Amino acid sequence: MCKSLSKSSTLTTFSCLIIATVAFVQICHAQNSPQDYLDAHNAARAEVGVVNIEWDSTLASYARRYALSRVDDCALLRSNGPYGENLAVSSNPLFTGTDAVELWLQQKVDYDYSSNTCAIGADCLTYTQLVWHDSVNVGCARVQCVNGWIFVMCSYNPPGNIIGQRPF
Repeated sequence: MCKSLSKSSTLTTFSCLIIATVAFVQICHAQNSPQDYLDAHNAARAEVGVVNIEWDSTLASYARRYALSRVDDCALLRSNGPYGENLAVSSNPLFTGTDAVELWLQQKVDYDYSSNTCAIGADCLTYTQLVWHDSVNVGCARVQCVNGWIFVMCSYNPPGNIIGQRPF
């Protein structure tokens, strides 16, 4: 806790403000670093015996540019770019990149490996992209939209979800 013990409290107050700001920035970036995205992805991939995915700054830049283009509307629309992608939005301002990966992982229950299909009426393509065996690179971005919502995008190379192929 910051407390002023002298008449020169301006410096103490300024120091406390800097400490509080640094702490807030660290909290805001919690679970949003490249390593956090990788850890979440690779834990899911390990569950099905797929090799670890690696961070790619080109993919991260692509994801960031596209995420920034969605800042005004936070619309969950695909970029139609050259990479595989997973998207997530949340009204929770504390929604992290790892929260997005966990959201995509929840679709695992809707994927049937034996028939290589999603359950009727379900979508499991974000899960299958997450664990796609040929996707070896990922780059992700998280932005806050003007409405306060959070938009997260991960781009994958090569893209997954190839018709007729299994993800793992």
